[in-house]
Amino acid sequence: MAPRDAAKNRTPSHDWAPETLLVHGGQLRSGFGETAEALFLTQSYVYETAEQAEARFKDEEPGFIYSRFSNPTVSMFEERMRLLEGAEAARATATGMAAVTAALLSYLRAGDHLVAARAMFGSCRYVVEELCPRFGIAATLVDGRDIGAWRKAIRPSTKAVFFETPANPTLEVVDIAAVAELAHAAGALVMVDNVFATPLLQKPLRLGADVVIYSATKHIDGQGRCLGGVVLCSEKFLKDHLHTFLRQTGPSISPFNAWVMLKGLETLPLRVEAQCARAARIADWLAERPEIARVLYCGRTDHPQAALIERQMSGGGQVVTFDIAGGRPTAFRFLNALKLIRISNNLGDAKSLITHPATTTHQRLKPEARAELGIGDGMLRLSVGLEAVEDLTADLEAGLAAAAG
Repeated sequence: MAPRDAAKNRTPSHDWAPETLLVHGGQLRSGFGETAEALFLTQSYVYETAEQAEARFKDEEPGFIYSRFSNPTVSMFEERMRLLEGAEAARATATGMAAVTAALLSYLRAGDHLVAARAMFGSCRYVVEELCPRFGIAATLVDGRDIGAWRKAIRPSTKAVFFETPANPTLEVVDIAAVAELAHAAGALVMVDNVFATPLLQKPLRLGADVVIYSATKHIDGQGRCLGGVVLCSEKFLKDHLHTFLRQTGPSISPFNAWVMLKGLETLPLRVEAQCARAARIADWLAERPEIARVLYCGRTDHPQAALIERQMSGGGQVVTFDIAGGRPTAFRFLNALKLIRISNNLGDAKSLITHPATTTHQRLKPEARAELGIGDGMLRLSVGLEAVEDLTADLEAGLAAAAG
């Protein structure tokens, strides 16, 4: 029995609601009977006998070996995420990008082909466009909204498709079920970065995805403290690909960070619900402003893919993307005038954060690539936090006044 199986068997959680799972799921108590999850800051573990050490290394006896491989605190975090997502297996990583890279490179080989949606986080574009080809993995980028483009791009050598939905920062949405049907017909796996939707607003596995990836740095922590990532998958994918890759290459999460993530999960439903409600009001407020050329929010009926969002998401999320008239100079005056909303490239935080994608998260893209994605010099990405809406709109009002000057 693996350490994570022990967590699974101790918790009769299969009938619990998500809110309950996020407080109690995967709990492993030591002999001290602690209420809160214990933080195990240890590099390695001791064995009663040499025979026991041998059995652990052969996976013939349950238990921990080395915290690069597994750790009790990390195991609790993984098990709680597994229960929430409804996956067979979960593995935590040091960062969200470590999770993306591990999922792709543990599976793909030289000669394989990857199809990915072009609208994605800048670092993900680097992995797909630059890193994968170094190892002989061909990659094709498509307009993720166009099912015909997916159909045309998939070829006999296609082994995986990868996409974010909603995408960063344009909030483009991919039809998970439709792409999964095409990919599976070709024998390819479907890998979905679900960070913007959170595990609460969208369930990719139910729609046909094979692997789901999160940057736990975002909503799962939710308070700007720690880095982390998670890969959720089948036991087969874990056994055949991911487990050995993680064990040998070492992108392991710190037990302390995993403990912080466990605490963050306890309040995730409360935070996401409150942030979604605030984001919806902010989006509506921005849409009424003449200074704003365009507002994109997954909870508004004027989103270009509103019908698809209604089918596959249960909420609009807490990210609002908008274009301010006047381009970069106006956008920078607006940003520099804000006092409450802070300029930062993170999102999913209890504090409202805003960034200028063209010069931060997507600055590595060539201007023509940004133009293709619709990321102009006037685009701003606002991650709505837990502040009072009245205070947020007052701050935005002051920013717009400064931008006009």
